[in-house]
Amino acid sequence: MAIVFITHPKGKFPQYFGEHALLSLKSLAGVSEVRLNTSDHELSTHELINEAQGCDALIAYRQTSAPESLFDGLPDLVAFLRCAVDIRTVDVNAASKNGILVTQASPGYAASVSEWILAAMVDLARGISDYAKQYHEGKLPLPHMGKELRGSTLGVIGYGEIGQYVTELALAFGMRVLVNTLQPISDRERLTAVSFNKLLTDSDFVVCLAPANEQTNNLMNSDAFNNMRPGSFFINASRGELVDETALMRSLNSGHLAGCALDVGRAPDQMPSLELAMHPKVLAAPHIGGLTPPAIEHQALETVAQLKELLELRIPRGVVNPLQAHRLIRWGHNNY
Repeated sequence: MAIVFITHPKGKFPQYFGEHALLSLKSLAGVSEVRLNTSDHELSTHELINEAQGCDALIAYRQTSAPESLFDGLPDLVAFLRCAVDIRTVDVNAASKNGILVTQASPGYAASVSEWILAAMVDLARGISDYAKQYHEGKLPLPHMGKELRGSTLGVIGYGEIGQYVTELALAFGMRVLVNTLQPISDRERLTAVSFNKLLTDSDFVVCLAPANEQTNNLMNSDAFNNMRPGSFFINASRGELVDETALMRSLNSGHLAGCALDVGRAPDQMPSLELAMHPKVLAAPHIGGLTPPAIEHQALETVAQLKELLELRIPRGVVNPLQAHRLIRWGHNNY
């Protein structure tokens, strides 16, 4: 029988895991006890080691880091299940050395993030938030000419689930779409695969959806912003590390970019940096592109489903290091 610890801080639990997933977890055959993080803060590694002693599985909040010391300090741990896609703060090699299985969730937020991107594009093009702000301040705003999405060109950097979803929405709005991706795609009416530089020079809106890794760090730098069409808009809904924020600020201040929208940045928890968020040409949101009930519930329930399959002696989708996870023997797996 497995004892499970959920690391989500108490205040984050309802939004980022939820009662539905908790009830599903408690109902699993093979789960004897579910322990919760009862504090309002993210547990430090030392605190987590103390709290999770004797636990067989950790269901980890997206901000829970998992260094080598965590895996070394939990001798009973069999599985570390990340309730998020991003596992860059998980030391998978250390988990493997200890025979601990690591899993990650799939991105169930393609629709949610894509809708946020379209909303941000409309807002940037029509100045809706700026008008509302002026009215809320008791001012009478002066109307100015907006820009239609229909007939405009959207450049999509990256063509994963979100990139594909937002592309279909943009095409439905009557936009022309340029895509830069390493994977081969078939051109179709109003959708063309192009080089990175051509996408920047030919797009009215550029949305960054590339994965974050060493190759894409500061992908959007001074050269990239300078290559963008004067008066165009930039949207980042991927990861803050992809953007050189100094270069972005310089491009906004010079007037080269008409504006940008940020749901991510280099502040803690991938929040937009405050200095950029305060800029009058920036629409900033506190990393809420995927914060809708279906998107959050998808990952929480998928994590529960992963644990269910493991307890039923199957290897689920989302497993990162199955060949090294020899502690699964404790649950009856016999492939080690």
